[in-house]
Amino acid sequence: MKVLVLGSGITGITSAWYLAEQGHEVVVIDRQPDAAEETSFGNAGQLSFGMSSPWAAPGIPLKAIKWMFQSHAPFKVRPSLNPAQWQFMLSMLANCNEKSYNINKSRMVRVSEYSRHCINTLQDQLALPFEQRKQGLLQVFRTQKQIDDAAKDIKVLNAFDVPHAMLNVEECIAQEPALARVKDKLVGGLHFPEDQTGDCNIFTKSLRKKCQEKGVVFKFNTDIKALLNDGDTITGVDTSNGIETADQVLVCMGSYSPFLLNPLGMRLPVYPIKGYSLTIDVKDDADAPQSTVMDETYKVAITRFDKRIRAAGTAELADFNDDMPKARLATIADSVTSLFPEGGNIETAEYWTGFRPATPDGTPIIGATPYKNLWLNTGHGTLGWTMGAGSGKLIADLISGNEPEIDNSGLAYSRYKK
Repeated sequence: MKVLVLGSGITGITSAWYLAEQGHEVVVIDRQPDAAEETSFGNAGQLSFGMSSPWAAPGIPLKAIKWMFQSHAPFKVRPSLNPAQWQFMLSMLANCNEKSYNINKSRMVRVSEYSRHCINTLQDQLALPFEQRKQGLLQVFRTQKQIDDAAKDIKVLNAFDVPHAMLNVEECIAQEPALARVKDKLVGGLHFPEDQTGDCNIFTKSLRKKCQEKGVVFKFNTDIKALLNDGDTITGVDTSNGIETADQVLVCMGSYSPFLLNPLGMRLPVYPIKGYSLTIDVKDDADAPQSTVMDETYKVAITRFDKRIRAAGTAELADFNDDMPKARLATIADSVTSLFPEGGNIETAEYWTGFRPATPDGTPIIGATPYKNLWLNTGHGTLGWTMGAGSGKLIADLISGNEPEIDNSGLAYSRYKK
């Protein structure tokens, strides 16, 4: 079959690879000049398979009110007149209960754990260069309450046999020696020994080259205008370079997916959660993180690449506003300097912002649609890098008519239909 893949971020490229692996003729279309130029460009860098959790959780509404009055809050709302923003917030609030949280987290962990297997297999096969480290992820807690709140996550981790361990302060320092400088700020941590790190941008571009070697055609600098249909069949994709046709069409356009699907009567609840990151050069290896440290207080992930440190975080509801307020950047910078004060030169930091395609329940949308040849692989929120390989393999199997290697129930668009 011929398959059009719309979008060349991490989910688009992994989908294209696995589709080509299964013998399909694959064409990837993107408005950018290369792969991974938008949300996949400057993300945190952690492959946090074990830490996959929805933002919609019990207690979040009360926390959100408190965060409104904090200068370094992990979650911010810039109210707008856009109905999509209010619909997203209301739907997210509806998921802030124990039952929904457990269902949503279990779905997310299911995809993430599968993605761990897929990316490891992919690396065994291709050995892609992306500054990969396999030294785990350490979630650090600054208060006892944060440790207590982690109990509900640990129940799900145990249910899925996700390797993890609660650590005291000295054990945290054994994992990340540079934390010895700030041991008085910590009360403990949760360690995920099988989590990894790496540069998503480098990985995606490296896999794009492998796709080309396998015959995948890329049409960059091409705007995607609309999906054309005849009844329940997609007949073509209208682009700035003409109409493209194929047997199957896969949408991997992140936060921009709803613009393409709404005209077809599909109200896709994907909203752009704005995030920020900074990148600095390592000043001294002994004072820098060795893997990824998740600062639970700031909700900032601090990740070590070969000679760089990448820190990313903040969830902001601001529609598609791409400005970079100093207050948001300060939150990221303060987290890094608080935990690794001598790790890098914060004065020379390069800042970036992007839009994570979030769903109100936190779970990505992977699977079929009401249109018989239209498929979705989008809505991964902050976990596109983590879930990318598994999502790509899963959707390729579904399109090919193969039996999925994991349970795909609750992942498709149909879960939103009443």
